[in-house]
Amino acid sequence: MGRADLWGPDSQGDVPWYIRALPVLLLALGIAMDYSTPAQYTGTAFYSVAPMLAALVLSMNGTMLVGLGAIAADLAIVARYRYLASLAAMSELLSVAVVTVVAVWINRVLYAREVRLRSARSIAATVQRAVLPAPPARAGALRIAARYEAAEREAGIGGDLYAVQDGPRGLRCVVGDVRGKGLDAVEAATMVLGMFRMAAGEEATLEAVAVRMHRALCREVGRRGQPDVLEWFATAVLAEFPRDAGEVLLVNLGHPAPLLLTAGAVRTTDPSRYAMPLGVGLERGAVVVDRVPFPAGSTLLLCTDGVTDARDTRGGFYDPVTRLSGVGFSGPAELLGVLVSDVHRHTGGPRDDDMAMLAVTSDGE
Repeated sequence: MGRADLWGPDSQGDVPWYIRALPVLLLALGIAMDYSTPAQYTGTAFYSVAPMLAALVLSMNGTMLVGLGAIAADLAIVARYRYLASLAAMSELLSVAVVTVVAVWINRVLYAREVRLRSARSIAATVQRAVLPAPPARAGALRIAARYEAAEREAGIGGDLYAVQDGPRGLRCVVGDVRGKGLDAVEAATMVLGMFRMAAGEEATLEAVAVRMHRALCREVGRRGQPDVLEWFATAVLAEFPRDAGEVLLVNLGHPAPLLLTAGAVRTTDPSRYAMPLGVGLERGAVVVDRVPFPAGSTLLLCTDGVTDARDTRGGFYDPVTRLSGVGFSGPAELLGVLVSDVHRHTGGPRDDDMAMLAVTSDGE
């Protein structure tokens, strides 16, 4: 029997080695107690606890070996003190044996649950890669990075979204947040992303892209015939980086304003006028396209409100302008890594919302 049979693929999760060694340590303590104390003192409690703990941290083979070790140790003590035929001795041995059987059963139940959980995580990861594929690392003079952090680890993906589309008019991006949670939000996000990818490659202006996405979302709500139940809408920011223009075009549809990072300074790119979110009365003429200088060395950071609404233990919101000012980074991927780590430090625990983040850095000529 190899090491993998004891600690192997059916052990429960990623448990540190010193935790996995505890069942063996308990057996050793029980044996030491039995051999170093008078007969009226017994280490049966150690022999009973060791298999139950093994069920939580070891494989089935490991749990069985710990249980058999506990039975053998108790039997050796019974034989040593020559009360093998006594009722108390039989009761001790029976209790340890029963605990061992129960421990093996518990181990199998936990393993089955772990298998289901791993399967769910694998499916969530596959869905995330399909809905939110990694953007290209570079488009001309622009370097690109994106990241998605789910509030619930097992969820994998929710209603936050991002996408990047390179075309003849330059690089176009979107970061958005669909109202609600669960499968409805994922479905709405998928539809919004699909329409963005289509419109970004066909429409002549960023305004037209926004209007087309809005109409597609409205059509879907109307087709379902349940607008009061679903109430689908999405806030979003659209960005366009015209080739060799040194500027970025922005459309803000009720979403947190992107951040512009230049030479250690951070500022928000507040729109001249917020437009209504997608699915809420947005039409051509109601969309304002703002032009923001984007010199070489600058980075545009777009994120959802999972970042700005993250709270610390005292209820204070995360302020990326203050927290990122003066922070050095070598590229967009490093910036997102710094941002995620800093949000985790700020909250000090679980968050209430997902985070979608997209960063674009200009290398200039």
